[in-house]
Amino acid sequence: LPGGAAAARALGQSGLLPATCRLVDATEALVNRVGDGSACLLLLGFESADHPVDAALARALELCADHGGVADAVRPGSGHRGGTAEVWRSAFVRLPYVRDAVARLGHIVETFETAVTWDRFEELWRAVSERAGAAVAEVCGGGVVTCRITHVYPDGCAPYFTVIARSRHGDQRAQWAQVKAAASEAILGAGGTITHHHAVGRDHRPWYDRQVPPLVAEALAAAKRTLDPAWILNPGVLLDPP
Repeated sequence: LPGGAAAARALGQSGLLPATCRLVDATEALVNRVGDGSACLLLLGFESADHPVDAALARALELCADHGGVADAVRPGSGHRGGTAEVWRSAFVRLPYVRDAVARLGHIVETFETAVTWDRFEELWRAVSERAGAAVAEVCGGGVVTCRITHVYPDGCAPYFTVIARSRHGDQRAQWAQVKAAASEAILGAGGTITHHHAVGRDHRPWYDRQVPPLVAEALAAAKRTLDPAWILNPGVLLDPP
């Protein structure tokens, strides 16, 4: 993943502003049938209703090639212009249904995301993958931990992890909590945010309390006292009612 992340970083800092720049690790690519598990997949796209984007795409592909990337060719007879990207998109759209089916079998399916600056990305990715993987092996007896980068910025990125693991009947919540705690501790220890685009809430509260600046908590409490004096809205999610 670090090699693909270097390409994503170059794209994020290039000023090209791709509409899509999503890096999928080799295991997740294999799970989604868009790879053989030997390489990451970087989904890259440009769009405009105003002007051609061919030059921007060509330059972006040059940046990817500078970091060892190989442009995907359209699959003959696939019926899609997008080739591998279109196959991945179809798998991604089906993923919630697959997740629900796996959950109904009693297994653990969890996702969690964070954000980190580029200089800390590799350390965070390794720490979270190792700690979550070790917890899955110890608590669940086996499973997989995958990572993709969903958002790319000039100063950093948003790694998004997926856990799929076996479970013991009736003990799923306790197993989930142990894996969640291991991953969250690794995120904080490596300098990442406890969450990114999925927002914060009760599941994240123990780590949010350790990470939120006191001034931010005080400002939010002041706003609550003024706008929601009865503490009706989401009581106890980010702040404890007085």
